[in-house]
Amino acid sequence: MPESVYKVIELIGTSSDSWERAAANAVEQAAKTLRDLRVAEVVKLDMQLDAKGKVESYRAKLNVSFKFEGT
Repeated sequence: MPESVYKVIELIGTSSDSWERAAANAVEQAAKTLRDLRVAEVVKLDMQLDAKGKVESYRAKLNVSFKFEGT
């Protein structure tokens, strides 16, 4: 198997529906400009709240890796 190098970036996705949708939004957006996405690791989940404590949106912080094609 040939050796490979992978780059890891941090992304934060948001959704008004769920943490799962927030994570999926981040990966789907990254896939529009990055090739060979390999792993997405959820590292933190949190929520944005309004002044009354109601959930406004779910946020998922991810580490996403993709194959590095250096020169």
